[in-house]
Amino acid sequence: MKIKDILLAPGNGGFFYDDQAAILSGAKQDGFGYSGAPLTPGFPSIRVPAASLSIGLVLPDGAVAWGDMMSVQYSGAAGRDPLFNSKQIAAVIRSVVAPRVLGCDPCDFLGACHSVFAPFEGKRLPLAIEYGVSQALLCAAAYAAHQTMADVICAAFGLPVPRARVPIFAQSGEAREINVDKMILKSVDILPHGLTNSREKFGKDGEVFREFVRWVAKRTQTIGAPGYQPILHFDVYGWVGLAFGLDPGKIADFIARVADDVPGFTLNVECPADFGSTPAQLDGYSAIVRALAQRGTTARIVVDERCNTLEDINLFAEARAAHLVQIKMPDVGSIADSAQAVITCKTNGVGAYIGGSCSETDLSARASVHIAVATQADMMLAKPGMGVDEGLTIVGNEQSRLLAILAGRANGAVQSPNRGPR
Repeated sequence: MKIKDILLAPGNGGFFYDDQAAILSGAKQDGFGYSGAPLTPGFPSIRVPAASLSIGLVLPDGAVAWGDMMSVQYSGAAGRDPLFNSKQIAAVIRSVVAPRVLGCDPCDFLGACHSVFAPFEGKRLPLAIEYGVSQALLCAAAYAAHQTMADVICAAFGLPVPRARVPIFAQSGEAREINVDKMILKSVDILPHGLTNSREKFGKDGEVFREFVRWVAKRTQTIGAPGYQPILHFDVYGWVGLAFGLDPGKIADFIARVADDVPGFTLNVECPADFGSTPAQLDGYSAIVRALAQRGTTARIVVDERCNTLEDINLFAEARAAHLVQIKMPDVGSIADSAQAVITCKTNGVGAYIGGSCSETDLSARASVHIAVATQADMMLAKPGMGVDEGLTIVGNEQSRLLAILAGRANGAVQSPNRGPR
């Protein structure tokens, strides 16, 4: 199958792009925005409306396979690609990517990704391009084969047809208490993220954070359904390290104390510290994992910052330098790499969390569900946006529909069509 043409359509992301450096430095909120000057290169202000760019692959019969390009909320931080610029991305698509896409066969999904995302002038293409274009290539491959995108991933990586549901993790955003209640009333599997991204939310010695953790645990019992016991997962944006220093033992001590505050719950702490580089992060997180094991706690740490690409994820998984790896899909690049990242984590006995960002789109979120289910990741993020309901609806319903198709095929209610024409 050959692609006839390419369409580009500007769009919006599900939230905003934020200058993390400025926020960590104490920028004050002014209404929904922030006052003060941005610190991260490329940001015209501390908070910028998230933009996206859709790419459509026009197929021989006139159908269009779409994918969405964007970057994550905290662009330019911790080794990530810079702030998304639709005009610059569109220029690279037209000059570099379009000729490659028009010459590839999307029915060979992995082969198409390999050829389309080859380096240009010795450099890797912007990861936003890999992310969005790979979505469109996967959509085209699934359309040609009359299958789901999950089927294409399973065939490409030699995986069995999935049957199990992947637990969903919701994030609260800044309206923490109201959104926690929403999550509990909807019996979300994993919650609440918590957005502990400032000194005020963490507290001098972490007491503000600990009180929030205790409140969330108690709230699940107060208003949750009988027997409801979610995993508690909090992103602290490096504040444990900022408060106690980059000492793995002290970081582990604090995390163990938090876990003791909520007995009976599984506790995940994401980004307890930022050691400043990928090699330093690898060493530091390995030491934290060992220190937690020595303390006998069941608390788990989740790596996000400094673990961006498939190459980074391979390092952390092979070293078991975290209990869970967030596979932050726009930072990984091609969704084929995200699928491989899950496989690598599982092979090495490390948890795989198919994540991403609130700044993504409905289209990229639905594509990510197929990656998570096909690879049977340990958890996946409800996205985009920060309103809880929207992300849960998009991701939860896509998973439900996908599993219904796969179950229907298993019991004969849905016929497995022959592969489409090449």
